[in-house]
Amino acid sequence: MATASNYKTASASHGPLLDLEHVVGELAAVRQEWRLSQQRSNEPGGRELPSRDALSDILKGLKGVLFPMRLGPTDLRQESEDFYVGHTLGVVLHALHAQVRLELHYTARHREALDSEALDAQATTLTRDFAAALPGIRRLLDSDVVAAFEGDPAARSVDEVLLCYPGILAMIYHRVAHRLYRFGVPLLARIVAELAHAETGIDIHPGARIGAGFFIDHGTGVVIGETAVIGERVRLYQAVTLGAKSFPVDAEGKPLKGQPRHPTLEDEVVIYAGATVLGRITVGRGASIGGNVWLTHDVAPGTHITQASARQDLKAA
Repeated sequence: MATASNYKTASASHGPLLDLEHVVGELAAVRQEWRLSQQRSNEPGGRELPSRDALSDILKGLKGVLFPMRLGPTDLRQESEDFYVGHTLGVVLHALHAQVRLELHYTARHREALDSEALDAQATTLTRDFAAALPGIRRLLDSDVVAAFEGDPAARSVDEVLLCYPGILAMIYHRVAHRLYRFGVPLLARIVAELAHAETGIDIHPGARIGAGFFIDHGTGVVIGETAVIGERVRLYQAVTLGAKSFPVDAEGKPLKGQPRHPTLEDEVVIYAGATVLGRITVGRGASIGGNVWLTHDVAPGTHITQASARQDLKAA
């Protein structure tokens, strides 16, 4: 069995276990190469990018703010609910303001003249606007919870849905991320979306527009692209992809950013497990898409598409 004295003897006879000074120097050289290749500043200073860990803490607080008696602290009592929400919201918004400020300064540093005072004022306004949007976010989430409860015969209560369903957790994150995306901090929004992806296996780009009463049943493997537009009371099952069929490119062959390339689902559409819906197509109101269907064309309202009908359409084409 190794002991402290044995370790000291081994170190003395064979030299130090690690040449830390050499490793640190080599890592510094690699960082310098990267910064030069990316035209980054190497001047001394603090952190210039938002923190994934900080945003994880912010989302934990926001879940408690939005649903204090169910996702808040275990010892919370209803008579102190407003005090908890007010205190937690103050902490969360202060932390969010710091992250917003980092993204705004980072973007300005790489794209335009840096006006620190104006950017700080913009960060304050954005944080206030986000706070004002929270009641609307809560209402949308309530509609998602009800849709999950009413759409799943295995659900015994709305509380079970909120506490247990990965699709609801993904939508809490998405409703927050989408608001940040619309407010002009897409990096923060994307980090929030990836936190949800890591926790639930559901990958929703924060740019996707999703109406009220949205339900993802089971959830794992669902992918929803940036420019997808989803109406109200839509239901998806696991492993559904709302993706792009192709990517428009510029004269140099580079993908054009932000171009509409993902599907539009109208109200009350249902898409079953494993279906892949690609391109800027429209699936009409009340249509249903069967499991494992590969779909790249518009679907009329009320239509039911199965693998057999999809294969028949391909033969006719």
